[in-house]
Amino acid sequence: MAAPRRAWLVFGFSIEEAAGEPGPGPGPRRLESGPEGISRVWPAWSYVVVETGAGLEVRSAGLRRRLPGWAEALPSETHLVLRGAAEAQAWPRAAALRGALRGAPAWSRALPPGPRRPPPLPLLPGGFATPRPPFFAALPGGVRARGLALGHEHALALGAAGETYAWGGGRHGQLGHGSLESELQPRLVEALAGMPMQAVAAGGWHSASVSEAGDLYVWGWNESGQLALPSKALAEERAQDEDTGAGDTELTPCQEQPAAEDSAFISIQAFPALLDLPQDLEVSKVSCGSRHTAIVTRKYGQLGHGDNVSSDQPRRVEYLVAEGLRAEEVVCGPWTTYVCVLEP
Repeated sequence: MAAPRRAWLVFGFSIEEAAGEPGPGPGPRRLESGPEGISRVWPAWSYVVVETGAGLEVRSAGLRRRLPGWAEALPSETHLVLRGAAEAQAWPRAAALRGALRGAPAWSRALPPGPRRPPPLPLLPGGFATPRPPFFAALPGGVRARGLALGHEHALALGAAGETYAWGGGRHGQLGHGSLESELQPRLVEALAGMPMQAVAAGGWHSASVSEAGDLYVWGWNESGQLALPSKALAEERAQDEDTGAGDTELTPCQEQPAAEDSAFISIQAFPALLDLPQDLEVSKVSCGSRHTAIVTRKYGQLGHGDNVSSDQPRRVEYLVAEGLRAEEVVCGPWTTYVCVLEP
């Protein structure tokens, strides 16, 4: 029997739409891999960097450029940070999309010899990289991080023992400290103390973590239902659709929504909340976009749903089930979701 093949599917906003061109729609589309295959992806809003067997490649609408000599990427809409064996550099987005990495970079930092497999970006020796100026920030000596995630205004660090630290802007509760105050330095998320985490993720203004037991914790802003907690804005949208006749999709009993006046809505969740998933599923991977969250469970992945409707409930991606695909990895861009699947 032939071994399963890996493929990447993309849901949501496309790089063609970012360039003002017609998009393929919200349904899944295959990320072209070529003979080398694709092992990792780093999406921004208008482009994506992929790792193939031949090295890194940057892709935007109608363009593909090789980035030889680099091992990892950290993209934004202003700059692209690249890490190689001996140096990390930041280049303007326009230069990176042209594949014209010549002359002086916007920033560079020499890397000391280290382990063969260093922690993934944005972590660097002594601190972490950011895809916007000043491009590097130091971590206090007391924080020994093995993982780090960047939101729009905040950061999360996963400590060596599974502890979670959060700092930066806190006006949407995204730090998980129980207040809306900002923190200049990494601060332990005390609500998660004693519960070792295996992964952390930072969205635009929300956060998530997965415990070693496979439990999912979420906190921060919930305007678009990105925490899978009751959202007033979405309830009002559903009510308006019903009033105008636009809501013609029949809901099953488990999907029926209570009336807005009878619901306990959550716009900001300032403490980590344990999310009650259907069938007591265990989570293996989590990723956050600007205003959405995607997880992979030990049974199936919950990502995009083939429509443009926001949701404040966890929903399985039926497309993957119908096609007999098993999700292995999930990576969220600002408005997209990339999922690596095994094809039979």
